[in-house]
Amino acid sequence: MAITAAQVKELREMTGAGMMDCKKALTATEGDMDKAVEFLREKGLATAQKKASRVAAEGLCKTLVAEDAKKAVVVEVNAETDFVAKNEKFQSYVADVAAQALTTTAADIDAFLVEPWALDAEKTVKEALAAQIAVIGENMNIRRFTQMEEANGFIASYTHMGGKIGVLVDVETDVVNDDIKEMAKNVAMQVAALKPQYTSDSEISEEYIAHEKEILLAQIMNDPKESQKPEKVIQGMITGRIKKEMKEICLLDQVYVKAEDGKQSVANYVAQVAKANGANITIKGFTRYETGEGIQKKEENFAEEVAKQMAGN
Repeated sequence: MAITAAQVKELREMTGAGMMDCKKALTATEGDMDKAVEFLREKGLATAQKKASRVAAEGLCKTLVAEDAKKAVVVEVNAETDFVAKNEKFQSYVADVAAQALTTTAADIDAFLVEPWALDAEKTVKEALAAQIAVIGENMNIRRFTQMEEANGFIASYTHMGGKIGVLVDVETDVVNDDIKEMAKNVAMQVAALKPQYTSDSEISEEYIAHEKEILLAQIMNDPKESQKPEKVIQGMITGRIKKEMKEICLLDQVYVKAEDGKQSVANYVAQVAKANGANITIKGFTRYETGEGIQKKEENFAEEVAKQMAGN
């Protein structure tokens, strides 16, 4: 099959590999983007370990925490342009959506959209959204929401870049004071900045580890020098690289961004604050939303559109 320039560009942005290497990978995998990423990783040509999020939609991520901080929600509402995302009417509407999402019993976004709108029970959430689209003049979408509850502690929240990123952190603790609240906010900022995939390595499946080992082994076997090393050494290299990856993708194993020595892990930072306050603290989980994450945006080609219209297409 023919590989397009757009596919090559997308793969290059996702992996950091060279243009020709990307074209070769796509050709070898018949245009399958996920397989092409793995092809490049196995050859040691991909600088990014994970498929990059294709942020392509505008909008806002909004967090809302209940007064007692035992419950919180994060929502994402999309719009077509950043201009509308910064509009006061849009931001006020997103705040209303968050307020309803905080108390909803809907299990998913589909159920949420058909329930009565809290500010006008004669409309559903979906119908109220349609009314806002008419007022604001741009297509909009309530994409997702996540509620978080913690009876034995509190939920911390953080928003970054005016709502481009929204984070909730579940903190179980028998002491709640300003120091511990500040620690929780710092952990939420860590999640926003370094984008961990898991809270701790206990959440990672054996299947994931096995898959990563296969990728690393393929990388080593494709290196003329490393492939000649004894099996025991190769297995040691794989184990070392897996441990390094875990420290990057697991929140508690990451280096704490504010660490003065540049070495302290998030887990050690939490333990330090707990000891100083005589508290038992557990970071039980987190949710991180990034506006437009994973949405493919159509790239408009004005010249091409004009040409089509002139040709009568």
